[in-house]
Amino acid sequence: MNYAEIGVFGGSGFYSLLENVRAVKVDTPYGPPSDSVFLAEVGGRKVAFLPRHGRHHTLPPHKINFRANVWAMRALGVKAVISPCAAGSLQAHVAPGSFVVCDQFVDRTNGRADTFFDGPIVTHVSPAETYDPVLRQLAIDTIRKHGIECHDKGTVVVIQGPRFSTKAESKWFHDAGWEVINMTQYPEAYLCREMGMAVVNISLITDYDSGVHAGAEAVNAHSVLEVFEKNAANIKKVVLDMITNFPKDLDGLGAREALTFSRGDGHAATPEDIRIFEVLD
Repeated sequence: MNYAEIGVFGGSGFYSLLENVRAVKVDTPYGPPSDSVFLAEVGGRKVAFLPRHGRHHTLPPHKINFRANVWAMRALGVKAVISPCAAGSLQAHVAPGSFVVCDQFVDRTNGRADTFFDGPIVTHVSPAETYDPVLRQLAIDTIRKHGIECHDKGTVVVIQGPRFSTKAESKWFHDAGWEVINMTQYPEAYLCREMGMAVVNISLITDYDSGVHAGAEAVNAHSVLEVFEKNAANIKKVVLDMITNFPKDLDGLGAREALTFSRGDGHAATPEDIRIFEVLD
């Protein structure tokens, strides 16, 4: 049976050394996901791994089919998602090599399909607390247990990509007090919330963005990859350790409550409102 309860958006490094990994293709109403979904068992939990950029990193951030990826996870039964990502720092105290467990996001993307609720009934799912507090605390505790520097909160600014920020943009984000910059957290995390799945982000800091606020060199793809590869073992250990300590009752995380009273007419969303409910139950 193709089933999982926990999902991870990440590359092959998370599952390459696991035993009995099965690749399954999932068809979605939104087209194909980034790749096959890889099913495995970690600490007695059924887990689905999906590389958001494709297993060979062939999809740039603005070309990822986020709706298909999230739909595929939920169609397999996933109720909670770990969403690690490489990210830049916007503040001098958030150093490359450290991890940030983000609690907020700011969307600066454009043109991305970012909702499952396309009508006809108008539906608004609140993103005020997109990142689940229970899973965030689990991530923080696990990261620190492994001796990795961890910032227990932060706002991630999500830019369109594939280009990095100008110095002016980076200063703008820095002056606003935001900590992290990335190209994939939106709409990925918010779509998980629309699907009633709890989601937690771990941002692996690889650089100082344009460097304007830290007196550092401007970011380039080579430097990002270099730092990310050095820390790949760390994020793998953290994610796999987290999975073994996930709450048994994933329904109790409260993500499904985000769908309550989300309709424009003041009522709870119903199965007749949107295809999303084909996979919720």
